[in-house]
Amino acid sequence: MPRNRRPRDREEKSAEIVAAAANLFIEVGFEKTSLVSVAKAAGVTTNTIYWYFESKEVLLVAVLEHLFAEALKDVGQQAEVPLVDLLVWVVDRLQQHSKLVTTVHALAATSPVVGTWHDGFHAVTNEILAEGLRQSGVPEDQVLPMTRLGVFAIEGLLMHSLPRAEQRAVLDLVSNGLR
Repeated sequence: MPRNRRPRDREEKSAEIVAAAANLFIEVGFEKTSLVSVAKAAGVTTNTIYWYFESKEVLLVAVLEHLFAEALKDVGQQAEVPLVDLLVWVVDRLQQHSKLVTTVHALAATSPVVGTWHDGFHAVTNEILAEGLRQSGVPEDQVLPMTRLGVFAIEGLLMHSLPRAEQRAVLDLVSNGLR
């Protein structure tokens, strides 16, 4: 008897599940999204999700990896802009995914897989910020503390809503090394 469905490769199926989960995690939130709803949105069974992802947290990390890869592609378009504009762009992007930012921070301490992803995310973003500070003329002995300050400023802006002009003023201080 002929097959009614075309065979799909593992990467394609996984990408469909990740896309469905990303939409739900962003719109509804991680906690309020069940794997049953992800399965329904992806057009698969809940058991299928477990064939690809051993837990909801592992699926979250796959979603985060997908979103981060998309952001890294887009950051290349920001290469020639001043550091303050890059930082404003980063805050804007992260605010679009504020539910996920909150979820990652809540789970990082209790979920090894999310904690590992969070640490890796910080390592990459710290290096991007550090390189931007170096290119802005910040002396090398001040790059690490300024990078930490920049991360704290960005995370603070994500947790505390400020008008765009105030956000820019905070990020301008960071990008100029508080000079």
